[in-house]
Amino acid sequence: MLDIKELSKAVRQVAEEKGLAPETIIEAIESSIAAAYKRDYADRGGVVRCKLDEKAGTLTFWQVKTVVDETTVRFVDENAEEGEEEKRESNEDDEQKLPRFNPERHIALEEARKIKSDVALGDELTFPLETKDDFGRIAAQTAKQVILQKLRESERESILAEWTGKAGQIVSGEIQRFDRGNVFINLGRAIGVMFANESIPNEHYRAGERLRFLVLAVQEDTRMPGIILSRANPQFVAELFKVEVPELTEGTIEIKEIAREPGNRTKIAVGSSAEGVDPVGALVGQRGTRVMAVNNELGNEKIDIIEWSDDPENFIANALSPAKVERVEILPRREARAFVPESQLSLAIGRGGQNVRLAAKLTGWKIDVRSQSHPDEAQEGGTAVAAESENAAPENDEKEDIIG
Repeated sequence: MLDIKELSKAVRQVAEEKGLAPETIIEAIESSIAAAYKRDYADRGGVVRCKLDEKAGTLTFWQVKTVVDETTVRFVDENAEEGEEEKRESNEDDEQKLPRFNPERHIALEEARKIKSDVALGDELTFPLETKDDFGRIAAQTAKQVILQKLRESERESILAEWTGKAGQIVSGEIQRFDRGNVFINLGRAIGVMFANESIPNEHYRAGERLRFLVLAVQEDTRMPGIILSRANPQFVAELFKVEVPELTEGTIEIKEIAREPGNRTKIAVGSSAEGVDPVGALVGQRGTRVMAVNNELGNEKIDIIEWSDDPENFIANALSPAKVERVEILPRREARAFVPESQLSLAIGRGGQNVRLAAKLTGWKIDVRSQSHPDEAQEGGTAVAAESENAAPENDEKEDIIG
């Protein structure tokens, strides 16, 4: 016998643990009991459904049949010779074969109208079945498998609904485990993964540590939704600033461009749509509090904030900050030469050419830094081209291999 009170307690407990609606659990239970009933008492080709009445403590079963005619199913003459039927079926290769009429799940339109006069093709008719509550061991196992599968599907759909649309947002999670250089993060009801190339180089992670991440994407084609996270993506820095700078969310100022070499240095170009608003000062904050908060999250990664300009000469000069540029010469094919005082050369080029390299990425221009006193002399490491971001997400097959 089914103990409805105990079942109701279990439903509430599972619903709370899985974050699902109790109705979803009840539907899973009804499907599992219907599967058990079908296993022990009904034809396997039929469609059996069950309704659980928690208040009355009763189960109701019924069989469902779909109304069909010769345009939707094939009516096979049971008295026809088997060979003739096979020959007739083989002649239908050029046509889409209709499903075969099954009396356990179909009912002919003429027969259905004897039961319900206004029935239409495709409607479903229900036929009550005898109530049973003593299911066998195999049927009980079938029921258990069905309910577990339904719960997994419901949990997946619930998590997917929660995370769909969160791509590009900042989330907080706890480092859970490591696998082949990839980091798995506990996000509450879901587990996110940060692939090796999405982590900040030389940043060391510890199990149990809580950090913030950028949601790169939410995969829908895995057994459980795959939430792809990043700390190396340039957009991560932009989203961190949005948390600290109200003017960004209000739209008063805007991050126009961003270039980053994770763990080392980031350049951000900001502009303002409101007169009298200093976009650079807004990101820096009073006494540098805003940029310091972002800097701390990134492990003291150096951040250059420069003012965006639609004039290429000004923009390129600003992008080479903190070096002071005397003049910029615009050349064909989106190339430019920036002339700086001799004392500013090393600052403009940066260690290993990093400063000019990031400036080129930020502006989208090929930049050649030269000394103002030796304008015809090319500098070692002083030329950089605008390369595509190296922070692209890993290929889908790698993601599926890790998550799926």
